[in-house]
Amino acid sequence: MSTIHLHRTTSLTPEQYLTGLTDFGPGRARLFGNSADEYLKVHHRGASQADVTEGSAGIWERLHYDWSDPNRVVLTTTDSNVWGGPSGHTYTFTRRPDGRTDIDVAVVRAGKNLRGWILGLVLATVGRRVLEKAFENSVTAIENGALTRRDRIAA
Repeated sequence: MSTIHLHRTTSLTPEQYLTGLTDFGPGRARLFGNSADEYLKVHHRGASQADVTEGSAGIWERLHYDWSDPNRVVLTTTDSNVWGGPSGHTYTFTRRPDGRTDIDVAVVRAGKNLRGWILGLVLATVGRRVLEKAFENSVTAIENGALTRRDRIAA
C-alpha cells in the first residue's frame, strides 16, 4: 500500500476548488487529466455526496465523494480494476490569515491485483511526481479561470 501526501498553497477558496473537484461534466480532463470523458459516469449526485466512475489509460475506479465537511473532501474507492482496500483520496482545506488556502491531499493506493500492486509501487517511488504534477495542474487550471459549468451559470 502506498500513501502519497501532496500540498499546495493557492489563492483559491476551498469552495472554488471544491466546485472544480465536483464538476463531473464533459471536459473534466481539462481540470483533472486522469479523468477522461469516456470513463466518466455519474451514478448518483446529491447535495454533498456523489458516486462516480472515472479514470483514463485503462485504469478506472468508482469513487464515493463526500464533501459534507466544508474543510475536507473524502473520495473512497468502492470498485476499481486495480485499486482495492483503503484506496482513495482525502483533500483537506485550511484557510490562511492572508486569504489564501492550503490544500493537502493524501492519496492511498492499495493494489487489488498484480497490476495494482506494481502501479502502487511505481507511484510510491518515481510515479509520485506524476501525481504532484496532476494536482498542481488542477489547482493552476482553476486559478487561471478554467471555470466549470456551474461557475458560468452562476456568474
